[in-house]
Amino acid sequence: MAFSLASALVLSQGCQPSEEDAPVEESTTAEVSQPVSVPGFAEMHHHMFAEEAFSGGWFHGKHTGSLVSCDGGFPESDHARVRMDLSSMLNVCPNSGGVDLSGVPVLSQMFGVGGAVASEIIGEIEGTEGDTGLHLGRMSVPTQWPRWDTIAHQQSWEGWLRQAHQGGMSLVTISLVSNEFLCRALPYQNLKRPCDEMVDVDIQLQMARDFDARTSWAEIALSPAHARQIIASGKLAMVLSIESSKLFGTKNWQSELNRVYSLGVRSIQPVHQLDNRFGGAAPHNAIFQVSQFLENCHVDTDCGLTGNGFTLGFDVDANCKNTKGLTAEGRALVAEMMNKGMLVDVAHMSERSVDETFAIAQGRNYYPIYISHGHFREVMHPGLAANEKTTPASIIRYLRQTGGMFGLRTAHDETRDYTRTPVANNCQGSTRSFAQAYEFGRQGLKVNMGFGADLNGFIQQTRPRFGPHGACSAGFAAEAAAQAQQQLSAGPPPLGTDFDNYGLAHVGLLPDMVRDLKQLGVNTTGLEGSAETFIRMWERATGTRTGMADAATNIDTGGVAAYVPKETRASWYPTTSTCTNDSHCASTQYCGWGLNAGKCQNKKARGAICGSDRECVSNNCRWTMTCG
Repeated sequence: MAFSLASALVLSQGCQPSEEDAPVEESTTAEVSQPVSVPGFAEMHHHMFAEEAFSGGWFHGKHTGSLVSCDGGFPESDHARVRMDLSSMLNVCPNSGGVDLSGVPVLSQMFGVGGAVASEIIGEIEGTEGDTGLHLGRMSVPTQWPRWDTIAHQQSWEGWLRQAHQGGMSLVTISLVSNEFLCRALPYQNLKRPCDEMVDVDIQLQMARDFDARTSWAEIALSPAHARQIIASGKLAMVLSIESSKLFGTKNWQSELNRVYSLGVRSIQPVHQLDNRFGGAAPHNAIFQVSQFLENCHVDTDCGLTGNGFTLGFDVDANCKNTKGLTAEGRALVAEMMNKGMLVDVAHMSERSVDETFAIAQGRNYYPIYISHGHFREVMHPGLAANEKTTPASIIRYLRQTGGMFGLRTAHDETRDYTRTPVANNCQGSTRSFAQAYEFGRQGLKVNMGFGADLNGFIQQTRPRFGPHGACSAGFAAEAAAQAQQQLSAGPPPLGTDFDNYGLAHVGLLPDMVRDLKQLGVNTTGLEGSAETFIRMWERATGTRTGMADAATNIDTGGVAAYVPKETRASWYPTTSTCTNDSHCASTQYCGWGLNAGKCQNKKARGAICGSDRECVSNNCRWTMTCG
């Protein structure tokens, strides 16, 4: 039975709904009898309706099914690009305290070179040219988009969501999202309305309710008992959440919390990307340091997150950690969410904000807190581990003690080797890298996990192990080619689905990621049963708690190998004389690229992994990314 507006209004008024209108029990104090476990896995952070984020000015493709080729960013694209002149945004803060901002890479790239170039830069990472700016080679669906590296094209079409459900996903947290700074950077003609995060959130909330009303196989869950009922009937349970930097804007937050609760929202991130009226955020991406700077014009010299010796926007300490915790309003918001039995998502919070949220949870007999999407700090490469947004073992202890969960990001990043898993970390950024983090969480941190994919979240996904689209490329080109060859020679073999060549391109491929993890030898039992774990967390929030859920005294952060820098690894791949083009090399060599750029490399024999025809002795690189 779909969630009706009538039942929402009745519940918001505290009245008893009629039997016809009441799909769930709404008690926040009654003990829940132990029911039969529900099957399936949970995706804990999914932006299904993000086509309306950023005032509808960024994404191409709708969740409803009209997936058509895009214009490739030419000539006046309606998506995937920022304004031509972004420098005017910096006029908000004319006095930078004597700091030379022109030398900061993110500022020179985003605000100094013009929107055309900036649009290209946004989507470029190792192994891909991205799908932003002018992307004439990425116009067609499904052959060019979505792919693992998609940040500007739909990854959450309802058909793919149903594919995920049919493949084993039984619960998904739908995150209603926006960010005003990103909206303000887009071309004015691409925007459907003035930039306002909560307007975007409200539109997505209505889209979720409309989807619920017209869909027979998915339903918004309003309580843990309701979620069990939905899954038991063979449907997908959707839990609504909000992720907004300017949560509730300047309105009365108590009234707004009551309003969104009455409309079905059951989880909220009090903080997202930027410091707000509720608390401090965890600084990570430099673009949001700039965004925070445009909010307060603050230049901090205690630590150099943004440039040499300084950090923009955030008040940080000598360890580059945000000094801001929860505000008085933030503490009141968290307390009121707990009064309502809502799920408190501490993703994006500063560590101080998390500490203070945990203190509130402790005072309520260890009310559960969770992280919907994140990375384990100890197992990530140094560049990412340095970000406060990554999660240390100390915060995992909070989750375990309160009965919370961790949504593990299906990221494209390098990981360090976790030596206590048999899964070789020889395809950087793929399921093999995800396996290092997952096994560290399972064996070392011993925390309950689900997926925290963040699809449609303006971030790249898990890379493929095979094919020509950036397989194993989180490191550098020569390493990627060698590792991709290992996948063919040593296995496990391809699954025979789009996941092989496109990686985690869309939500429908999450079951394939589980399959690939299993054939790599990962114990996925906990992951595959994570819907039940999520509901039990929710039941703990709405039920009677008698104290700590788990003392969490057995956390073990050992077994993580030291990180080997890319420069050192590059020396393992032999090269010969320097060159500027192929004509400088012998007929059996070509001029390399990546970290080996400018050096002649031997051409590859038939069957070897290749990235282009010129790398092969035969001058023929097959579409399967092999020579000959």
